[in-house]
Amino acid sequence: MGDYWDHRPYPETAVLVGVITQDQSPELAEEYLDELAFLAETAGAETKAVFTQRLEVSHPKTFIGSGKLAEVKEFVVAEEIDIVIFDDELSPSQLRNIEREMKCRILDRTNLILDIFASRAQTAHAKTQVALAQYQYLLPRLTRMWTHLERQRGGIGMRGPGETEIETDRRIIRDKISKLKNQLEKIDKQMAVQRKNRGKMVRVALVGYTNTGKSTLMNLLSKSKVFAEDKLFATLDTTVRKVVVENLPFLLSDTVGFIRKLPTHLVESFKSTLDEVREADILLHVVDVSHPAFEDQISVVEDTLSELGIGETPTFMVFNKIDAFTYVQKDEDDLTPDTKENLSLDDIRSDWKSKDREALFISAKKKTNIDSLKDQLYQKVKEVHIKRYPYNNFLY
Repeated sequence: MGDYWDHRPYPETAVLVGVITQDQSPELAEEYLDELAFLAETAGAETKAVFTQRLEVSHPKTFIGSGKLAEVKEFVVAEEIDIVIFDDELSPSQLRNIEREMKCRILDRTNLILDIFASRAQTAHAKTQVALAQYQYLLPRLTRMWTHLERQRGGIGMRGPGETEIETDRRIIRDKISKLKNQLEKIDKQMAVQRKNRGKMVRVALVGYTNTGKSTLMNLLSKSKVFAEDKLFATLDTTVRKVVVENLPFLLSDTVGFIRKLPTHLVESFKSTLDEVREADILLHVVDVSHPAFEDQISVVEDTLSELGIGETPTFMVFNKIDAFTYVQKDEDDLTPDTKENLSLDDIRSDWKSKDREALFISAKKKTNIDSLKDQLYQKVKEVHIKRYPYNNFLY
């Protein structure tokens, strides 16, 4: 299976499908589908078409209506499309019904993200976490109708547990889940001991949406080489480095990026990764200010942190990628209300200041304002250090 994937002569082709419900605007649905296209590209697929349908709620049997399903099927057959990817998690029955109709590989957003994680996992820890999430996803879907794929050796959505394992009974899958959970418990205990052994050093954690430049910033601050790439979920494993700013040492950790509609299986499996965030004294929330939906991404990260019970940790906003920021400057006689596209960096700075929230605007790639970031970081680490060691301030 691995050989097939590694030597594919061409990218697999994909069609994306989303539903515009009463709970979301067409603009928001479009943003979700843009992100789904980026996810597909990260997994190695080329998006050939996007289909959307307005529904009050998604169809219980086929996610989209029968007419739209027939339209998608006609395109898939005519263009010989490899995969149809749906922007929400499909129920086992929806998956079976759509596969029966389409006769091609069907993925949902969850399965696609799991597939990317499977391809990105490098260490035994990350591989165990991803395998657990994959098996938990597969368990209710063991009767998938993949008979038409018997001769196919790989592809997106096929990494990790193989076809023969998918067709085995639930007991074997449950046994695998149990063993993986036991393995993770042992690894989590080892990592908890490691965290304790680091002593009482001040801990700073980089958090943020996926692909905001956290790893690039980590490399700059720690002068180390953490893998950084312009793709979603470039790094899965938490990297912890000792950093010294001026004469003050602290621990800096880089964590997996968040994303909208993050599968619950992944959140559960990556608990130990998130413990690094939970135990941090300071959070640096890295934002891609050049992304048109950066405000929504901030909300996703803040909501996720709140759900994890980390909402009260002191957080410093770092708006990254100012080198890639663009905006449309209006004519002076244009009296139409400003939109997000018309806001300059100064406008965003002023808006953030009016909310009485600290923020710094940088470019990790161009090393712009990094000295200012180090100064701010030094002051924040120093504050925590003084509280923790009130009689040990000879460092300052």
